[in-house]
This record gives sequence, structure tokens and C-alpha cells, in this order.
Amino acid sequence: MSTTIEAVIWDFGGVLTSSPFEAFNRYEAEKGLPADFIRGVNARNGDTNAWAKFEQAKISAETFDELFREESKALGHEVPGKDVLGLLSGMVRPRVVDALRVCKAQTKVGCITNNAPYGKGAGMTPDEDRAAEAAKVFELFDEVIESSKLGIRKPDPRIYALMCEALDVDPNRCVYLDDLGINLKPARAMGMTTIKALNEEQLLKDLSEATGWAIPA
Repeated sequence: MSTTIEAVIWDFGGVLTSSPFEAFNRYEAEKGLPADFIRGVNARNGDTNAWAKFEQAKISAETFDELFREESKALGHEVPGKDVLGLLSGMVRPRVVDALRVCKAQTKVGCITNNAPYGKGAGMTPDEDRAAEAAKVFELFDEVIESSKLGIRKPDPRIYALMCEALDVDPNRCVYLDDLGINLKPARAMGMTTIKALNEEQLLKDLSEATGWAIPA
């Protein structure tokens, strides 16, 4: 970026932690389901399905279990929603957290996370140790926006605008990282430099190139 970076804004799951998609694929293999079947259920009617409602705290975990079961059954394979919830919490990526600390030393840092009222804290994990580890990461941010508390979720453009307002930054001087392309589009349209996180090595390299900072690889 040729201008001064005013903020680096992060997604959480799939960026600072391992991707739940990996856990989905393991579950699918174990159950004899088609690869990426769970993602396909979540993508169908993406603004109104069970997953969208849960991330906006419009339904309970029990209702999500029932609705996801119905949606998956309609697509050919019945999957309990409670099984999906058990796959959501990934492992914190220490090298990426180190990169977050580098960014924090240079500029403001924020987190926009689509999460749900499930488990402990913003990291959505029932595991005490993982919850404590995730909580330490969230403490590094200047601002955190959670879809389950706000009632809107990415890729709604309002959620990115609210983060820029909270941080008091110009989106044209921000870097945004996410593992989903659909969530990057609104940020890019606002003028942010976007990075799609495919894996640790790639996101660290791209972040270093985008910022010009010495990001540990």
C-alpha cells in the first residue's frame, strides 16, 4: 500500500484459527458424505438459512439443530445441526497471532467475526482451554464486532462500515483478511486492501507484502 495503514482488520475462524472447513471435511469422510456437503448446506439460501439465523442470534442452538437437520435432509443427507456445532472451534495459529502482534505494534487492529451464541466467548468453543486461548487473542484487538451481538453478519457492508467507524479509520487505508471470498468483496468495494487466507504461509506472505512490515513467517 502506498498510503499509511490506519488499521489491519481480521476475521477470526479460518484466519487466526484453523479452518472449520477442515473439520467439516473430516466429518464428511467419516460419515460417508460428499466432500464439502456441509458448506453446501450453509451456502444454500445463505441469507435466510439456519446458519444465517444462528449467526445473528435469531434462533437457539436447539432450533439450529432441527433446522439444519431439515435443510441437509432436503439436499439428500440428514446431518444433525448439533454435530456441525461441535466442529466449529479451530486451533489457534500461533504464527498468525504473532503477526497480529506485529500489526498491533504498528497500527490499530480490529476483528469482525461471524459467530453464534454457542460455547464460551467469541470463539464459540465449549472447551475451557481453547476458550481461554481464544480470549487472549481477542484481548489484542482494539475493537471486536460479533455478528451474534450486532444482529448483522458479513458480508453485509454495514458491518465493515461500523468497524471503520469504531476504529475511526479510512477504509482506503485498511487491510482486511478473511478466508471467504464472499466476505472480502464488500471490504474491497469500500477501498480496503484485501487478503484471502488460504493457509498460514500464504496469508503471512501476503500480509507482509501488503503492509511492508516484517511479518514473521
